[in-house]
Amino acid sequence: MLQRKAALTVPRSEGFRAGLILDLLRRPVWLAGILAVIAAAVCQALALATGPLTIVQPLFVLELPLTLIVASLLMHRHLSGRGWLAVAVVVAGLAVALFAASPSGNRTHVPLDRWVPALAVCMGLVVGLALAALRRPEGRARAALLGAATAISYALTAALMKAATHILEEQGLGAFLTAWQTYAFAATGVCALFLLENALQAGPLVASQPALTLGDALVSLALGITLYEEEIRSGWWLLPQLLGVALIAAGVLALARIPLAQSVVAPEDEQRTQEERRAQDRPQQQHHQAP
Repeated sequence: MLQRKAALTVPRSEGFRAGLILDLLRRPVWLAGILAVIAAAVCQALALATGPLTIVQPLFVLELPLTLIVASLLMHRHLSGRGWLAVAVVVAGLAVALFAASPSGNRTHVPLDRWVPALAVCMGLVVGLALAALRRPEGRARAALLGAATAISYALTAALMKAATHILEEQGLGAFLTAWQTYAFAATGVCALFLLENALQAGPLVASQPALTLGDALVSLALGITLYEEEIRSGWWLLPQLLGVALIAAGVLALARIPLAQSVVAPEDEQRTQEERRAQDRPQQQHHQAP
């Protein structure tokens, strides 16, 4: 929420702007958001060191529901019945999906020959999505594409972070500081943050948030299975897993549309929409007054 509010206060641009992060560094609200991100990263690293990627990353779908609940308490705003229903749907969907999948396995070492194709595919998708976003004007399509690119970057960052934390745990600080995975997850994390800020600027939350939420969970699932040999239930268990994903998607879409999400996370978007509506109504009013 803090990152979104800060991203809406800096100059927009048609393409990626290298100075965006420098502009954000001058915003105290963004720095507060980064401190929260750092705290979250430490907790994430601890979780990844002790559990499968396919369990840890899907829990991030709770980000938006928790954001709105905390915002409603801090701002003394009322979360509507529809909002609480959407929160319940997201939580239920996550519970159903995780119970049906029942992820297992916690491999601690991934050989380089597995990393190379995974890195190539993820980086190729991120570049492709980013280039496709640049060809589109500011709006929903651009926000969705950048949200998907951000999700892939976050999932790859988590996979690399898991490898780096296991190196720290098993081989010590020296090995951690010399491991390529450490610098790779730092680089992909910075890339993900840059893409996130651009996604938040590019269009409404309802366009970028579903791509972020579902993309991170699904790509992390794929990386957990292919890199870390984690396992999920198959066969008829796939049906409740798909049901859980559908519930999560429906809940996130509903949450991104409620007034609290728009006013808390995208206040300037609301103001701009209202100004555009007034501008559209003005010619009609003048036409009626002309006779």
